[in-house]
Amino acid sequence: MHHNSDPLLTLRSAVILLLGALAALGAGILTAWGGYAPPLAVFSGACAFVPGVMFFHSTIG
Repeated sequence: MHHNSDPLLTLRSAVILLLGALAALGAGILTAWGGYAPPLAVFSGACAFVPGVMFFHSTIG
């Protein structure tokens, strides 16, 4: 068994993915709150994840 104490993700990567997930959650909630169907809200949240991650990746140096 291999015991490696290195983290799976760096702190920077974890923060960027967390912020991307929060952006996606916000987009999905706002879409659902706007009266659209739940599948469309999930899709809009999923589509907001990648641009959110790209934005925070370029912003957080």
